[in-house]
Amino acid sequence: MSKCLVTGGCGFIGSHIVDRLISLGHTIDVIDDLSAPQNSAFYYNHSPGVEYHKNDISTDDCASIFKDVDYVFHLAARSRIQPTISNPSECFEVNVLGTQRVLEWSRLSGVKNLVYSSTSSLYGHQNSTPFTPNMPTDCLNPYSMSKWMGEQICKLYFQLYDFSSTTLRYFNVYGPREPVRGEYAPVVGLFKRQVARYESVTVVGDGNQKRDFTYIDDVVNANILAIDIETPAYNIYNIGSGKSYSILELANMISRNGDIVHIPERPAEVRETLADIESTKLGLGWSPEYFIEDMINSY
Repeated sequence: MSKCLVTGGCGFIGSHIVDRLISLGHTIDVIDDLSAPQNSAFYYNHSPGVEYHKNDISTDDCASIFKDVDYVFHLAARSRIQPTISNPSECFEVNVLGTQRVLEWSRLSGVKNLVYSSTSSLYGHQNSTPFTPNMPTDCLNPYSMSKWMGEQICKLYFQLYDFSSTTLRYFNVYGPREPVRGEYAPVVGLFKRQVARYESVTVVGDGNQKRDFTYIDDVVNANILAIDIETPAYNIYNIGSGKSYSILELANMISRNGDIVHIPERPAEVRETLADIESTKLGLGWSPEYFIEDMINSY
């Protein structure tokens, strides 16, 4: 089987990808600096064939870890919108410079394909739903801007060096191991934490803003499909359910007693996200298998 490398492989999405790769028989190296503040834990797979490296992709020399690697899954990033507004420098260092370094190490090591984890937040205000990958970007915060810049570096490496990469734009990923710490944890994890502690569910603004929620297993499936390319390419795909739900609907799915408190709106966030996944179905052969009304209380 193949040798794979997962950056950010001790986090929420990355650790699930590691587990799936192990089940498929691949050997894996993981790079993670274990710094994500929203994670309540970091996750390790102790099966044979997995090696972990505590490194920062933006500052440490990780070139030797890329030796003989066939496929790279690049997830390491500063990944919450609101914290990057107060600390944009760190966001750009990790998400932009770190991505360029990962691409360069991959190129020099002869990696066959890199899967880049991006975000639906770069569609912004100016685009109407459903969002399609060919829409212009409208970055409203350092996080979305840094992830878009990472996409552009992937595109540049294809144009200049014929280096293949596949960009996956995730829409509100949820599921087991999701981050739950702090006030800026992703909304599903935040609500679940509040309910588990018998606290009021804190809904931002009027709660009528809508999101497309994607279950972790669907995201993992997309990543595995994304490495299977036969000729050099650069592609972008939306990874979402193709359905959107209001935050109030989500709160009522999770809350036991409907104890909801509204808090002030936050800057630089959109009213609605919704993925158009037709090109993903055609290009990746991927479709969502799970929907939040069925999965939200399953874990």
